[in-house]
Formats: sequence, C-alpha cells, structure tokens
Amino acid sequence: MLYDFSKRLIDVFVSTASLVILSPFLVLIAIAIKLDSSGPALADTPMRAGKNGKLFRIFKFRSMVQNAHDMLENNPKLLDEYKKNSYKIFNDPRVTKVGKFIRRFSLDELPQFFNILKGEMSVVGPRAYYPYELAEQQGKYPESKRFVKIILSGKPGLTGLWQVTGRSQINFDKRVEMDAQYVQKKSILYDFWIMVETIPAVLFGKGAV
Repeated sequence: MLYDFSKRLIDVFVSTASLVILSPFLVLIAIAIKLDSSGPALADTPMRAGKNGKLFRIFKFRSMVQNAHDMLENNPKLLDEYKKNSYKIFNDPRVTKVGKFIRRFSLDELPQFFNILKGEMSVVGPRAYYPYELAEQQGKYPESKRFVKIILSGKPGLTGLWQVTGRSQINFDKRVEMDAQYVQKKSILYDFWIMVETIPAVLFGKGAV
C-alpha cells in the first residue's frame, strides 16, 4: 500500500536525521542523568504491545530512580493512584530532578528514534501501551475493546493525536478512541499536521507529568 510505503520512508528519514542532529544533545542528557542519580542512562521499562500485539522493549532515557517499578509494586497507595489515573502519577516521588525536566519536554522519549529505525515504531502513531494496561483498562472500559483491536493493527508512535491534544490529561477510554480514529484515517498529510502540532505541545510541556 502506498500509505505504508510512504510512512516507512518518512520514518527512516526523520529518525536518521534526528539521531544525527541530536546526537551531541543525547550524550549530554545521558551524562546529566548519570550525574544526577545512580543507575543506567536508559530506563529498564516493561515490554510494550506493538503492531499485532507483538511485544517489544521501548528505548527511553531514565527519568526515575533505579528499581522504580519495584517501588511501585511494593507501595499500595502509589499503585492505586497509578491505576486510578490511567497509569499516570502526578508529582511522582520516584522521578529524579533531571527526570522532571526531561519528562516535561518529552526529552526522555528521544531514544525511541532507534525503535523507529528498527521498524518497531513510527514517528506518528498510537500510544505504545503496556499489555497489562490494555488488559486491565478494557475490563474497566468494556466499550474500548473495539478501539484497542484497531490500535494494534498499526505501529505505535513517538507522537500521536492524543499527545498533541492533552497528553496525560486524557483518560484511557478517550485516548484509545482517538488512537483508533488516527489508525483508521491513514493520511500522510494528517501525520505531518500531528508532527507540526507536536512542537508547541512539547515546548510548552502541555499535559506532561
């Protein structure tokens, strides 16, 4: 299909150009993370659900303390807030000083250009959901099942429709509906519009946690 071929060409071009241009900046972020707290520069994140539900590991700069997921699992109050807020925690105590800054401006997401080069993600697409998040939230919002099925037919993206219209302020049920609408639209012009809208959303930290 012309759309899929064109989208892949754009993904390869944008991710390659971005990694070349941003490489000094990426190194500085990695150094800042290492100086700010102990642990690796990249986060050890749980697997995500990609196209057709295939699991893959997303590349992200570490914005939290080491063993952040263990801390979450062992803290019932924090875990309850995490699930109630559609898998987000506002003023998360696990986030480091450097982590707060890079999360606000989505700099922690930049290593995902490597996922795009590998073909696991696209520049624009639905959110890369955790498998357990999909399972639990579909139980909470049964009407979302049809949207999730549509979402998993496409590749997740570095940015997407919900990111430029509210990010963390949008709950799961509305988020998957928006993601499904995007997947069904299949428009390169729409992709470019989302890319352009991503710039002010990132600069102003709209909806970031």
